[in-house]
Amino acid sequence: MSRVALLQVASDARETPDARIDRVLGMLADALPDADMVVLPELWVPGAFNLTVARDVAAPLSSPVMDRIRSLAAAASTWVHAGSFAEALPDGRIFNTAVLIGPSGDIVATYRKRHLFGFATGERTVISEGDALVVVETPFGTTGLATCYDLRFPEMFRDLVESGAQTFLLCSGWPTTRIEHWRVLTRARAIEDLAWVVACNGVGSHADITLGGHSIVVDPQGEIVAEAGNDETVLLAEVHPAAADAWRETFPVLGDRRDA
Repeated sequence: MSRVALLQVASDARETPDARIDRVLGMLADALPDADMVVLPELWVPGAFNLTVARDVAAPLSSPVMDRIRSLAAAASTWVHAGSFAEALPDGRIFNTAVLIGPSGDIVATYRKRHLFGFATGERTVISEGDALVVVETPFGTTGLATCYDLRFPEMFRDLVESGAQTFLLCSGWPTTRIEHWRVLTRARAIEDLAWVVACNGVGSHADITLGGHSIVVDPQGEIVAEAGNDETVLLAEVHPAAADAWRETFPVLGDRRDA
């Protein structure tokens, strides 16, 4: 059993990114002693839909904010999924990059978002697409990383299962207008892949969009273990990674897959 704390952070236009960083890192420091992993939302510094600010704050992963998060993780000897950041490369490209930090404070894995939301006029006007699947060992067992809009592409999650994933760990900036899709799709990915889903969404309003919250933990049978509302909060839950293997043995549906 592993304890998770999902920090359902408010990214609101009334707060500057610098003020938000200081406030949220205070929340992170408070949450670390009670969890084996703490998870933050997608692009919580600029706000997931605030592409202008995302471009302005884009930086290498060796940035001061990342150094602060790594120090907090190391001081508490706790895993941190730091959410995602606008990662700037020397060649000018920017990626929406999720960062997983181990209990020693080292960056254990990064995942560059593969599916960019907003069609021709959205995320891809600022962000470059990632191309790699990422699976890593965490307190939640073999864990596949994903970000927000990826949730709509079940083939990606099946590929993560093919790579051994027992748990899917997501950061997100999912809007209120489609929050029921979020609730259905998180359960669907759990049910069809017999896997845990640990998904941290943001709240707050920016760029004329309001994020919907409802961070959620779903077990491999699709049962909701814990779910937040639509305000800033810390959602606590327990994840039992062995339950995925047990359910896959009891209900071996994955063995009946056929190539198209």
